[in-house]
Amino acid sequence: MKQNLNPAVAKVLKRLHYPLDVILMCVRWYVAYPLSLHHLEQMMTERGIAVGHSPVHRWAIKLLPVLEKAFRCRKRPVGKSWRVDETYIKVKGQWKYLYRAVDKARNTIDFLVLVRAHRDKAAARWYFEKSIAQNGEPETVTPGVRLVVVSFDS
Repeated sequence: MKQNLNPAVAKVLKRLHYPLDVILMCVRWYVAYPLSLHHLEQMMTERGIAVGHSPVHRWAIKLLPVLEKAFRCRKRPVGKSWRVDETYIKVKGQWKYLYRAVDKARNTIDFLVLVRAHRDKAAARWYFEKSIAQNGEPETVTPGVRLVVVSFDS
């Protein structure tokens, strides 16, 4: 299976001592679901795989940037009509500002969570320029403000 991997991904996986399917499953679950590293450790133990929370964290740190780059190359084209939302979300008890762009089919084009709790014109501009560079220039952009407040406290 390693022969079919992106060379950058294969290079990162080269020195890891667990089976590839275990590593990728742990990283996927960590990213896709609201699970802590300790929850993943318990889930893997229940499946008969002895893996601690520290290796899972190291895998995520090593693999996520490489996987994100590889997946962006294969990303489907987005629509030419974008809706840009902005809202506040609560992350670990701190309010942060979130920018998000979706196309007509409600597929997420890109998003940015600001470190600061206040709007930042320079960050918004950087986000929009990055989204255009990665996805092409939209024909129309419809601004909107989301009223949903989300909390990611742990």
